[in-house]
Amino acid sequence: MLHNPTRFKPSPIEKDFEENDEELEFYDFNEPEPGSPPGTLIIDEDASIPNIFLIDYNADEAIGVQLSTPEDCIPYLDSQSVSWLDVQGLGSEDVLKRLGKVFNLHELVLEDIVNIPQRPKVESFADQELIILHMVTSRDDGRGFYDEQVSLILGKNYILTVQEEPENDVFEPIRQRIHRNRGVIRSQKADYLTYALIDAIVDGFFPVLEDYGERLEDLQDEVVENPTRQTLDKIHKIKRELLLLRRAIWPQRDAINALIREESPLIDRQVQIFLRDCYDHTVQVIDMVETYRELAANLMDIYLSSLSNSTNEIMRFLTVISTVFIPLTFISGVYGMNFDTDIPGNMPELKMPLGYYFFWCVILAVSGGLLFYFWKKGWLFSPK
Repeated sequence: MLHNPTRFKPSPIEKDFEENDEELEFYDFNEPEPGSPPGTLIIDEDASIPNIFLIDYNADEAIGVQLSTPEDCIPYLDSQSVSWLDVQGLGSEDVLKRLGKVFNLHELVLEDIVNIPQRPKVESFADQELIILHMVTSRDDGRGFYDEQVSLILGKNYILTVQEEPENDVFEPIRQRIHRNRGVIRSQKADYLTYALIDAIVDGFFPVLEDYGERLEDLQDEVVENPTRQTLDKIHKIKRELLLLRRAIWPQRDAINALIREESPLIDRQVQIFLRDCYDHTVQVIDMVETYRELAANLMDIYLSSLSNSTNEIMRFLTVISTVFIPLTFISGVYGMNFDTDIPGNMPELKMPLGYYFFWCVILAVSGGLLFYFWKKGWLFSPK
């Protein structure tokens, strides 16, 4: 049976605002201290112990097994069949160094593989091609994404992939294509398998972007209808997540472009044509990320405009109420003065029969007249 992975650890974006309002971190870099010798490996305490899974195939058959030690990979390096060795986990320095000896990896290459995260890139060696990419997948709840560095080492008849965690990835369709002999992958060489893995990594960005498109639509409705402080926090959070996504995909365009432009004896010209399609998909992903970032920035402007409009509505309503009560306060203040009514000329209206009711009629008439005038002007309610 071919290997079926589970899940891998989340990126720094782990919880939505409602679950976790702590400040998001961009990356937790595993870098050696200044002055450390080249090739120093930094092993994360939470990293999983490496597991090595092998898929060896040709046009007639395919096998999938788990290898016990790095030395078990040696017989497959010079075989005539194509061997895919998938290492999942970076939690053992001893296993990783032994793996480097088996595959004759330069100490700096091993450092780039282990000390994550690295900028996506391509480096050519005499008999190997090093490709470092970032792989993202959507969370189960559709809020945020998982980010993982994937290192690919292409040899003559083999490809070595190193992932951070022994959990879910985007390579399962490739495993199933090999196992069920779908398409032409079993009849091609290791360079075609490399293309298939890169294509799966790039295409993995599209479901993530679809989730962000839906989140932006929901945020747009919320900003227009009922903007709150939580809305502002959501916009800020999604802008930072999109920035992380941009940092993951942008340098991958240059890495894939380097594979296309640089002549390598390990990559056939026909495979380079397929890599051009990966490059086009990468450019499409970048365009979508930039579009969503602009939408998020526009949502911030809409939020501020909505907040300003709401404040203006409140101030207008309070101004109207204050304006209505100004003449009422004047009238009640005048007739509330304590003059002696027995002296001629001192407010004779205070002895009018039904004067109290007349006072309320005047008050209601003035306030009603003002409210009607404001309504006609559109300051209180828009006239139908």
